[in-house]
Amino acid sequence: MIQSILILDARGQALEPLREAFQIEVRPEDEVRLVSSMKELFDRVRDRSRYSMVVLPEPGAAALIRRLRDLDPEVPVIVAADRGSVDRAARAIAAGASEFFVTGERLRERIGTLLGKMRGLFEAIDRNRRLDEQNARLREAIQARFQIVGESPQIKTLIDQVQRVARVPRPLLITGERGTGKELVARAIHFTAGPATRPIISVNCAAFNDALLESELFGHEKGAFTGADEPRQGKFEQADGGTLFLDEIGNMSPVFQKKILRVVEYGTFTRVGGTKELRSSARILAATNVDLKEKIRAGEFLSDLYDRLAFEVVRVPPLREREGDVEVLARHFLNQFALEIPAFRDRRLSREALQRLNRHRYPGNVRELKNIIERAAYRDTGSEISIEDLGLALPDEPASRRGGLHDRVEAYRRRLIAEALKNAGGNQAQAARALGLTYHQFRYYHRKRS
Repeated sequence: MIQSILILDARGQALEPLREAFQIEVRPEDEVRLVSSMKELFDRVRDRSRYSMVVLPEPGAAALIRRLRDLDPEVPVIVAADRGSVDRAARAIAAGASEFFVTGERLRERIGTLLGKMRGLFEAIDRNRRLDEQNARLREAIQARFQIVGESPQIKTLIDQVQRVARVPRPLLITGERGTGKELVARAIHFTAGPATRPIISVNCAAFNDALLESELFGHEKGAFTGADEPRQGKFEQADGGTLFLDEIGNMSPVFQKKILRVVEYGTFTRVGGTKELRSSARILAATNVDLKEKIRAGEFLSDLYDRLAFEVVRVPPLREREGDVEVLARHFLNQFALEIPAFRDRRLSREALQRLNRHRYPGNVRELKNIIERAAYRDTGSEISIEDLGLALPDEPASRRGGLHDRVEAYRRRLIAEALKNAGGNQAQAARALGLTYHQFRYYHRKRS
């Protein structure tokens, strides 16, 4: 239900009687407020803690409605005028107003009629916002359960898509660069779709040649080939009633794609060396980091198989497109590493290190960032992870940093460390004193040298 009515009175039009009339007609706990500036109006509409309806004086309303709709597409907007006509009302509605309202005599009666007409709209807005809140809670639950960490709009869109497609029992294609987390998304789809007791089986199609992949997926009968001493279920049988995740499906040969096409289309297959047709109800989720449409054009992937798999294409965005998620993920991985290995607790990322992380391109995506953070936590000898601990070189860094002065200074430092250690007979504490370093500083540079 609408909890707040905002009446714009930017020109001092003495709208207090209008405010009082609205206040009488709404619930006692509802707020009716005159706002004296457009900034205050926009700030209050932007604040979703109280659902608002906006009343605008007719002059200049069209431009204001467009700006309000950008902030909140659903906010009810009433254009108020001291006299009405069909043309004026039509112009207001065309500009995006919810209603055109004429003030004047019997004001309270008119307001009561207006609020009655809008009751259906208020209820629809309430339902939509409750659904939005429910979806947000579901999104947070999915992210927490499947460790899909991120706060960016791109990740929220991805989780919304997972929620939508999870309960539609059709094959799906999950695309994304290496290290983006395609298998995490597949598992989120599987577990969101039904009971956790259902099986989910993963197969990396790039790890097998055609003969081995056929046995791996379809199983084999006793005596089908040398070493087949017992019949063996394949992954399609093992995943029956659940999900079969086919990773790197773009690496599958065109010959084998034809065999997969039949299972995707009809749900039937035959074990290697067998004659009995078996059936699997496993839902197929396929993933790839290559452009399958390009492979189709090159004659390396069957367009029919693509069509069967791509009931929906779920694209996992690369890390460089995820606005603000580098810092969120970096701190998450640092905390996880500290939980796993208590010796690395109390590490924190310096401001400079975070800036450097944000500038990196991450060809290996989330997996690469995780490795960078864990190595940096290991290298750090204090409590603050520095740029040097990250070990990242930026592609746009000046040549003097990559190969000139920087490299020569580093080589000289390594030589000093080696000479001090040799002169101290391998005693690191003594070598540190000779160089004017603390023991921990010396150990840090010594590790970097080795």
